[in-house]
Amino acid sequence: MPLPLRYRVLLAIFGLLMGLYPSLATAQTSAEGLVVLREASLRTDTATYLLSRNKVDVQGVPTMYFWYRRDDETVELRLYPAVVGRSAPLRLRRNPDYQQLDSLTKEDDGGFRTRLKFKNLTTGGFLRLVVEQASDSVGREARRQVVPLLPLSRTTLSLRAAENELFVGEEKVFELTSSNARNVHATGEWVRGAEFDYRLVSEANGMLRLHVLPHQLGVRTLLVKLQTERPTLVAGGRLSYQLPVLRQDFNVKGSRLRFLSPDKRSVTMDEVSRRKGVELILDNGRSFDLHRTYRVEDQEEPGGTLIAEVYTRQYLSNDRVLCYLRPYNTHRQTEGYLYIKGNDVARYVTNLDITPQTVVRSVQVLHRGGEWTPSLNVSPGEIVDVCLEGEGLQKARLFFEDLPIIPSDSTVRTDARLVYRVQVPVSFAKRKSIIYNGSQPTGYSLTVKEFQRPHPLDFVSVLYGEAARPITRLDGPVLHNGTIRDVVFQFNPEGIDKGEQFYGKQFLSFEIRTLNNKGELMEMRNVENVVICPGENSPRFAFYADKQCRTDPLSLNALLGRKTYDFDDWSRVVVTVKHQAAQYSEPGYTQTVEVVLKRRYKFDIDVSFPAGLLTRRQGQDGYGNFGGISLATLAQLSFYSPDKINRLRPYKIGAGFVALNAFNFSPTSTSERDLGIVVLGSVYPTRRDAKFTFPLYLGGGRLLGAGKWFYLLGPGIGVRL
Repeated sequence: MPLPLRYRVLLAIFGLLMGLYPSLATAQTSAEGLVVLREASLRTDTATYLLSRNKVDVQGVPTMYFWYRRDDETVELRLYPAVVGRSAPLRLRRNPDYQQLDSLTKEDDGGFRTRLKFKNLTTGGFLRLVVEQASDSVGREARRQVVPLLPLSRTTLSLRAAENELFVGEEKVFELTSSNARNVHATGEWVRGAEFDYRLVSEANGMLRLHVLPHQLGVRTLLVKLQTERPTLVAGGRLSYQLPVLRQDFNVKGSRLRFLSPDKRSVTMDEVSRRKGVELILDNGRSFDLHRTYRVEDQEEPGGTLIAEVYTRQYLSNDRVLCYLRPYNTHRQTEGYLYIKGNDVARYVTNLDITPQTVVRSVQVLHRGGEWTPSLNVSPGEIVDVCLEGEGLQKARLFFEDLPIIPSDSTVRTDARLVYRVQVPVSFAKRKSIIYNGSQPTGYSLTVKEFQRPHPLDFVSVLYGEAARPITRLDGPVLHNGTIRDVVFQFNPEGIDKGEQFYGKQFLSFEIRTLNNKGELMEMRNVENVVICPGENSPRFAFYADKQCRTDPLSLNALLGRKTYDFDDWSRVVVTVKHQAAQYSEPGYTQTVEVVLKRRYKFDIDVSFPAGLLTRRQGQDGYGNFGGISLATLAQLSFYSPDKINRLRPYKIGAGFVALNAFNFSPTSTSERDLGIVVLGSVYPTRRDAKFTFPLYLGGGRLLGAGKWFYLLGPGIGVRL
């Protein structure tokens, strides 16, 4: 009897289950051997994602997904082991796609917690977590489980055109705004269409640029279809890489002249470029014909001046065209645009400088506080302005060999004139600095010459018996009391160049004159071309090397016939030290040194004729008698004025003999004649030009004939020869 239908169905199901049981049991055992995690969670600042719930199939592999907003998103990871109570802890294998900020720490709920910081969620591929659990003490084997991860991003993209007018054949660039610009897939390749061509370019700063090229006139709608790097989750648990279609309406008008940007801003017109041409890369004009010559003029209308010719050679991979430009006339961008014409009709517009070849025709130098001069001599440590005049200078790459250029707001830079401010270093070791244009010399150079300026004469000292003194400290004649053994001029080379104040070699001349006590010239000598070089304290010491440089003192006794130690009283040595005018471009210094052989007193034998002396003898009453003309021979001391040269004081003191009434030969005279030894003091007039003088005498002595003491007072007669 056949079994009822429901029993037969039950028996079939039972048999099917019994047939599948071995394979199910085997699968269950195998899964328990590999499963490490019971659960895993990723928590961001906005949501928490679970391994058991937030999964999606990616190419048939269950993958845990989570939403992110930043490429370096930081998340909290919690891992829950499949076997509760197992002693071996969990371990997270290192991965270059993220950085583990904390170590895995076991929590109270039995899970393990750590923090991860991802490095590049947008472009990183095959992101996954590898969790391992070592074997424990009860013999359970080591396990490992791989958890694939899929970052999801909600990316928005919008296009806002400030103006909706486009022109046929003219490329227009728009900026796109996006919530995650890095997630937008930008290939940079043109997408061709019947109405528009477009391409999306991602720049280095993260900006998205949409290039649009229209083909059809009228109001047209641009449809831009773009994709993302990371997908988004749509209804039904499906992944989508497609962004919403961008729609924008444009009013496309007829073509207008398009500006083609050249890769060069300046072209030099010379014989080579005029004949062979210069390589130039232009934007692709879309209607360029290869291997064709186009005329370049300075006006849009026909009949303009021929500026150059453009020959199209080949297309380049970056949507540009390689051309040859043959210039025939000069042009400046400030003068207007250049029009590229085909068949005398303007097709495109461009602009660049076509300048003549750089030529330097003249160079001038301006020193501080001076005027422009064609002399190209400069000195170390000096800051000068250098003016170059010529053609095509604005594009020149001029520089001065080993000389730094100082930036200045007042620097002139035109095509015909350039002004540079140049500093010559103190340690500059060359004699010339060549002016280069690039790697080619211009034919001009700055000649570095040592400073040759007159320095104050304080580096010259004079020695005449005392300590040496700088000649600039001598305010007038020097009165020297004693023998002048020699007059020596010494030089201090370290006193010339100080710090960054340079004077260079000092060329001196010495004019030597010796005068007697009457001011009459005894001897005259001239010493020319005495060269004193700066000392070792000068940074330029090595460049002053010259055999003419003098370091030894200058002795006057080595030059004079009558030596200074043989001079009479009040003789003078007058030396004029000055710079040689022919060696300098500015006035030098002059200093006069005068050394006078000073005396405080003078000893001499003086013969005078006292007359009318009032003489009083010992034992005589009254004031005595007036005598006649007497004769006095005295050894006298004369005294000089301390503040004047060779000027005696008006008094003298002497001792000697006096013959009273020596010239009284009358036999009837009552005056007594006698010879006495006296000490006399005399007062003389101060006039130096008087031939006859009448001194006054006062003194006393002893008469040899009468044997008496006497006193005398009276005038005398002096004769100056």
